Amino acid sequence: MDPRHGSFPEGSSKSEDGATIRAAKDIAFGSIAGMVAEVFEYPFDLAKVRLQSQVLDSTARFGGPLDCLLQTWRDEGVRGLYRGLPVPIFGAMAETAGLFLAYSQLQALIHGSTPNSSLSPPRQLTISELGLAAAGAGFFTSFIMTPIELVKCKMQVQMLAAPPKVPDFKTTPPSFVRATAFNVTRATAHQKPIIVRPRKLPGPLAIVSNIVRTSGLKGLWVGHVGTMIRETGGTAAWFASKEFIASLLLARRTQPPSPLFNTRSSFAETRHDQSAALLPWESALSGALAGGICVLSLYPADTVKSAIQTADELRLPDKFTHTAHITSRVGSFWETARAMYRAQGWRGLYAGCGMTIARAIPCSGIVFVVYDGLDQRYGRG
Repeated sequence: MDPRHGSFPEGSSKSEDGATIRAAKDIAFGSIAGMVAEVFEYPFDLAKVRLQSQVLDSTARFGGPLDCLLQTWRDEGVRGLYRGLPVPIFGAMAETAGLFLAYSQLQALIHGSTPNSSLSPPRQLTISELGLAAAGAGFFTSFIMTPIELVKCKMQVQMLAAPPKVPDFKTTPPSFVRATAFNVTRATAHQKPIIVRPRKLPGPLAIVSNIVRTSGLKGLWVGHVGTMIRETGGTAAWFASKEFIASLLLARRTQPPSPLFNTRSSFAETRHDQSAALLPWESALSGALAGGICVLSLYPADTVKSAIQTADELRLPDKFTHTAHITSRVGSFWETARAMYRAQGWRGLYAGCGMTIARAIPCSGIVFVVYDGLDQRYGRG
C-alpha cells in the first residue's frame, strides 16, 4: 500500500474489477471522512458565510467571528448554530468522496499517459503531477458543489434576512413597515387588526423549488465561477501540500539523515518505500497544515461566491416592485469582487479568514486521519 494518502497504488495494473473496488472504497472512505469533519466544523462555517455576506452592507451586523457565534447562540440557540446542517453533511460527503475518487482516477490517467507506464513497480508521480490531478479533481467536483453550497448559504443567512414589508394602516395613506413577530396594528371601524406571525423559514427542498421556478435549472449554479476557482486551486494546494508534508514526515522516520534542504530526494525516496505507512499523528499533522494552506490560497474567491449566493436574501429592494419587474441583484463574479474591494478592500475579501483557517486545520486533519486509517485498515489488496 502506498504510504501516503491518495497517491496511485503500486498495483496500477489491476483488473477492471479491482479498479471498481478501489473506486468504491474511495467513495465510502471519503464520504465518512467528510461527514465526520462537517459535524465538527459547521458552526464555524455558518459564521464564516454570515461574515462574508455582510461585506457589501452599509452597516455590519457582526463585529467579528466570536461576536457572530455569540449573537447566533443568543438569538437562535444551538439550532441556529446548526441551521441547515443536513445539506452540508450531504455536501461534505459528496465533495470529499468526489475529490478522492477523481483524484485517484486522474492519477491513473496521468500515470497511464506517461512513457514506460507498464513498468513494474510503476513510476511514482511527482508533486507537480499530483497537483495537476488534484486540480482536475477540484474542477470536476465544483459542478457538484455549487448547487449544494448555494442552498447551504441561503439557509445559513435566513435569520439575517429583513422581514417582509406589510401595510401600516395607522397612517394615511398607508405606509409600509418591516413585519416582525410582534407587529400588530390597531383595528379601526372598518379594518381588522393585522397580526404578523413568526416567519416560517423554507427548507432545502423549498429553496431548490423556488430557484428552479424563478431562474430555471441554471439558477442552481449561481456563484459557480467562485466555487470553480476555489475548488480547482484550493484542491491542488490541499492534496499537493499534504503529500509533500507527509513525505517529509516519513523521510524523517524511515530514511537516514539527509541534507537539510534536500526535500526533493526525500519525497522521491519515501514514495518508493511501500512498506511504510503514515502514523495517525503524521496523517493529522500533514492534513492539518494542508488545510490551512488550502484555505489561505484562494480565500477571496470563496468570499465573493458567498456574497453572490446570498444577495437575493440580504440585499432586498427598498421599495415595492411588481415581481415581473424585479431584476436580478446578483452581479457577475468580477463585478461583485470589484464592489467588495471598493467597499472594504482586502480586509473585506478576507472576512472571516482567520476563523476559517482555525477550523480548517483540525477539520482537514480529521479528514485525512479518518481516510488514511480506513484505507490502511480496509484498503489493502
